[in-house]
Amino acid sequence: MTSNTPPKSQIPNPKSSSLSLIVAMARNRTIGVNNTLPWRCPEDLKHFKTLTMGHHMIMGRKTFDSIGKPLPGRTTVVITRNNDLEIEGCIVAHSLQEALVTCAGDEEIFVVGGAELYRQAISLVDTLYVTEIQQDVAGDAHFPEIDKAFWQETSREMRSQETPQPMDFHFVTYRKI
Repeated sequence: MTSNTPPKSQIPNPKSSSLSLIVAMARNRTIGVNNTLPWRCPEDLKHFKTLTMGHHMIMGRKTFDSIGKPLPGRTTVVITRNNDLEIEGCIVAHSLQEALVTCAGDEEIFVVGGAELYRQAISLVDTLYVTEIQQDVAGDAHFPEIDKAFWQETSREMRSQETPQPMDFHFVTYRKI
């Protein structure tokens, strides 16, 4: 049996690249329902674009399917178990480690979902950019618990919107302790 894990020398040096995770989640840690976002929050989408622009974004295949195309101005790396999958305009990888190798040289690499990839990556990342939706939301995909013993909140911006749906939300940054 072969391993998809590259030798340590091929994994990007954390001093030259920072690995970040970006997510929007409800108070009950819901991040999705039926492979879609369970809310509409234009300001969160702008925040996501501002942070990720010019960088590599690593995502699972289902997350890519929900977006439907590579996002402009960013390099999209899709992780899949399907060895035959090719996606025009994207880099296809078969493990998180392989995806990280393809991102070498980027000063900040973003893990953007979904739930399984977040579980795999959370112990590896340096920074969490979390949009905290200030309500419980029903869903079928959830973000792992953020263990405050390992993460320190470094910034919080409180926002609200009336349209397209009333909602309070916070942009929160956590750094690994």
